[in-house]
Amino acid sequence: MKLGIQLKSIIPVLVVSGMVLIGCGSSTSQKETPSDIAVFEPNWESLKKAKPAQWWQNGKFGIFIHWGPYSVAGYKDRHKGYAEAITSDMYKKPERYTEFLTEKFGAAIPEFGYKDMVPLFKAEKWNPDTWAQLFKEAGAKYVIPTGEHHDGFVNWDSELTPWTATKKGPMRDLIGDLAIAVRKEGLKYGISYHRERHPSRFTPNYAVKDTAWANIREEIRRMPEAASLYGPFEYTDEFIADYVARWQEAQEKYQPDFMWIDDVPLLRLAAGDPQVIKFEEAFKGMIADYLNAAQKWGKEVYFNNKGRTLNYPEGVGCVEKDNLQMDGIGAPWQNPATLGTSYAYMENEEKTNAYKNSNELIWLLCDIVSKNGNLLLNIGPKADGTIPQGMVTRLKDMGRWLKTNGEAIYDTRPWEVYGEFTGEFTQEESELKTKHSMRVHKTEYRYTSKPDAIYVTAFQESKDKELLTAFATRKVAISSVRILGSETLCSFTMTEKGLEIQVPNSESFEYARVYKIVTQN
Repeated sequence: MKLGIQLKSIIPVLVVSGMVLIGCGSSTSQKETPSDIAVFEPNWESLKKAKPAQWWQNGKFGIFIHWGPYSVAGYKDRHKGYAEAITSDMYKKPERYTEFLTEKFGAAIPEFGYKDMVPLFKAEKWNPDTWAQLFKEAGAKYVIPTGEHHDGFVNWDSELTPWTATKKGPMRDLIGDLAIAVRKEGLKYGISYHRERHPSRFTPNYAVKDTAWANIREEIRRMPEAASLYGPFEYTDEFIADYVARWQEAQEKYQPDFMWIDDVPLLRLAAGDPQVIKFEEAFKGMIADYLNAAQKWGKEVYFNNKGRTLNYPEGVGCVEKDNLQMDGIGAPWQNPATLGTSYAYMENEEKTNAYKNSNELIWLLCDIVSKNGNLLLNIGPKADGTIPQGMVTRLKDMGRWLKTNGEAIYDTRPWEVYGEFTGEFTQEESELKTKHSMRVHKTEYRYTSKPDAIYVTAFQESKDKELLTAFATRKVAISSVRILGSETLCSFTMTEKGLEIQVPNSESFEYARVYKIVTQN
């Protein structure tokens, strides 16, 4: 039976034996499909067959963007955590935000709430072409902006809600305009979708059904229109249908190359609840529909599997969680890493330049790629559409390094080992390092490979020789060794301790040095 859903353009939800089957809109899953095109079914076994897109697996480096009305505040209590979490935290602990809100906006909750940040999110200085050019200069191969965060505000041109960037705030299609700019630069384009936690965003608990904070109820009483921003507060059939419909609207409008879904704690916290079972079935339908639609578009696409505990079974999409780091080589994965601590713009981070430095970012990229992962590096633009200079500087530093050394990153695969290291920093030495520093060893190398070459990235400058002990137990026939960015060949010797490379004295060093070891097949 069809549910009585009144939302415009909503996709019907059919309830069959306690399961939700999501209608597939205009994608191939409801149409006759040529026999030579694979059709994905809405079940985990079928979805496991979706392989990583080659452009994604070869690209290695993408830009993630958290940008929305929360960027107007640029703040979270005591300047700690994720600034985008102000949307819920300011109602959870209103007494801690009274001074900040009053000083910045002239009033506090409930007179001034999150809904009142929306008209202040104007993006008046935003130039999507400038952004896209910066991302390309940084060496990124794909870009994934936030389509909708947990707050309920939509950054694309939506017909399903009045709380969208084309009707309030910027008064323009942020997702659509950036898609045009990014693709014009030859980069791939995805959309991140975070609405799965929306019914719990403005309530005290992660629950299937809850009651909104008292101040939220008061704001809605004063402005009834705010109900469709803050609510609903439970995972009804209507919410699930609307959740799917919003993604499918963006899917059809922008044909994203990557489907990014945030962590869904409800899937584990309330597993077995009938509404949660329906929600899980909705995810299966959404993903299958997206993969089938991409075949209609003639596109290679991929999607993530995020969560402290994964949203979906292992093998479905790429493993991902906040600032994820791996101990070894595994299946393709992705790290959505913060530049500082917050994903969204945090004013205090900009003022104190509290971002990972360029050395750390390049180490992070090389470490991730050596272990078969991708770095999805997040930036948090300001509400006016400008990117903090500290972020710009670091992105350009990465791009300059990649221009010389990208051969060791793009289109590579892990070698037999991801790297080697010797000697740990003393406590005194560690205290002199920045608080973000991820390097713990004095001498570190990371390895990547191609069919005819092994790339060794060294994070310390040597003016004498490098000793690579990983080669001591591996038979590798070597034709030549040189430093990327130089045509000068390096002398090398294979010893019982490993591969010894003589370093030419004239070679410069910035952030990290890459040795290209050409092998004989």
